[in-house]
Amino acid sequence: MLEKIDLKRMEFWGATALYALALILLLMDVSDSNMVRVWTPYRKFFEQNHLHYSYSKNYFFPQVARFTGYYGAFLLWNFVIVPCLLVRRRMVWGIVLIAFLLGALWSLLIVTDTWLRSYLFYIKSDDYAYNLFMKQGLVTAVWILLALGGYLLAKRIIANLLVHIGQLPLQYRTVAQNVFLALIVWGMVGVGIVMVTTVTKPFILAMGIILFSILLYGLSFSTLIEDTLQKGLWAYLLRIAAICIGVGLMLFVIVGTVWRQRDATLAVTANGFFQVFICAPLYWMLYQRGLNTRRQLTSLQTALGSSSANLDFLRSQINPHFLFNALNTLYGTALQESAERTGEGIQRLGDMMRFMLRENTQEKILLAREIEYLRNYVALQTLRIQASPDITISQHIEDDLSDLRIAPMLLIPFVENAFKHGISLRKPSQLAISLQIREGRLYFDVRNTVHEKQDHDIEADKNGIGLENVRLRLQLLYPQKHELVVRQTALEFFIHLTVQLTEKV
Repeated sequence: MLEKIDLKRMEFWGATALYALALILLLMDVSDSNMVRVWTPYRKFFEQNHLHYSYSKNYFFPQVARFTGYYGAFLLWNFVIVPCLLVRRRMVWGIVLIAFLLGALWSLLIVTDTWLRSYLFYIKSDDYAYNLFMKQGLVTAVWILLALGGYLLAKRIIANLLVHIGQLPLQYRTVAQNVFLALIVWGMVGVGIVMVTTVTKPFILAMGIILFSILLYGLSFSTLIEDTLQKGLWAYLLRIAAICIGVGLMLFVIVGTVWRQRDATLAVTANGFFQVFICAPLYWMLYQRGLNTRRQLTSLQTALGSSSANLDFLRSQINPHFLFNALNTLYGTALQESAERTGEGIQRLGDMMRFMLRENTQEKILLAREIEYLRNYVALQTLRIQASPDITISQHIEDDLSDLRIAPMLLIPFVENAFKHGISLRKPSQLAISLQIREGRLYFDVRNTVHEKQDHDIEADKNGIGLENVRLRLQLLYPQKHELVVRQTALEFFIHLTVQLTEKV
C-alpha cells in the first residue's frame, strides 16, 4: 500500500517543503528594516555582555548551514543509508555512512555554534567554549540520528499495519489509511517547525487541536456517524460534544499543571469549539457524500448484475437440447395417435415461447403467469416421458388468485434441473413439485431422484448456469427477503425456496 501512494516521493517533497519554509522564515526576518527588533535565541547574551551582534554572522548564515545539514542528513538517511541497511551485502557500507553522517552533523554543529554563541569566547576561555560545543554537538547529533531511526521504525510499523488493514472492508480500510497518512504528515510538519522556530503555546495548542481532529476523523468514520446515522446530525454532534468535554477535563488537569488555569481553559474551550462546530459538521457532510456515492454504485451494480443475469438466463433457457426433444416428442405423438395431443403439445410450446419472448423481459410479472409457464413446462416434459412406467411425476401447484408479482423465470431453473438430472429413461425415477402461497409468501419445493452420471454424457460435468444464476438473481432482487435451501444425498436432490413477494402496484 505504501508503494501505491509513492511514499518516497511524498517524503522527498515534504522534507523539501520544510527546508524551503525554514529558509523563507529566515529571509522574512532579514527583510525587516529594523534588525534590532529581530529575536534570536542568543542575542540577549551578546547584549548583556556589551558585545557587537551581527544578525547575518551570528544567526542567519549559521542557521542556513544547519537547516541545509538537517535537510541533507534526512535525504542521505532515508534514500541511501536505509536501503543499504536492508540489503545484507551493503549493510557494512550503510554502517560506514552512519558513522560519516554522525561525524558530519557533529562537525556542523560545532562550527555553527562558534558563530551562534561566540560570546562565550569573551566571557569564558577558548578551551571551555570548544569543550562545551563538542559535548553539546555530539549529544545533539546522536539525538538527530535517534530521531531518524525512530522515524524509520514508525514508518515500518505503519507499513505492517497497512498490510493488515488491507484485509478490512473497503470503507474502514480507506479511513485507516487516511488517518495514518495524516499522522505522518502531522509528525513531519511538527518536527520541521520545531527545528525552524521556537516552540510556543499557540503552536502546541494548534498541533494538539489538529491531532485531536485526525483521531476524531477516524472515530467518526468508523463508528460514531454510523451509530447516529438514523438519529440525525444533532445526535452525532452531541456525542462529539460529550467526547470533547470528557477529553477536555483530562487535558485541563494535565495542562493545568504546566500552564496557568486561564491558558488551560482557553485551550480546552478552543479545541471543543473547533471540533463541534467545524470538524464534526464537515465529517458528517463528507460521510453523507461518500454514503450516497456507495449507494449509487450499489444500485448500478445491482441493475447491471440483474440485467446480465437475466440476459444469461434468457440465453440458457432457449435450450436447443430441450426444444429438439420436445419437437421429437410431438413428431412421435403425431405418428402414434390423433392430432389432439399433438395440438395440445404445440399449443403449450407456443405459450412458453411467447412467454419467453415477451414477458421474460419485464422486471416483475404476475405470479399467475409464472405458474402457468411452469405448468406448461411440466406438461410438455410429461409428454416425452409418459411412456416410461418407472417414472413418477407428482405436482401440487396452487393457483394464485391475488396480484402478487415475481421476477420472471425465477422458479423454472429448479424444475428444469430436476428433469435434466433426475429423470432417467432406463432407471426408476421420481420427481415431486410443490408450490404454495401463504400471506404473500411463496413456498416452493422440488425433489428428484439422483442418478449416477454416465461417462458418455456430454453434460455430465455441466450443471449449467441455471442454479447459480438463480442464486445471483435472488440475492440481487430479493435481498433479506428469501431463503434457499439445497440438499443432496446419495439418492435424492432437494431444494426449498421461500420468497416474500410484492403485490401489483
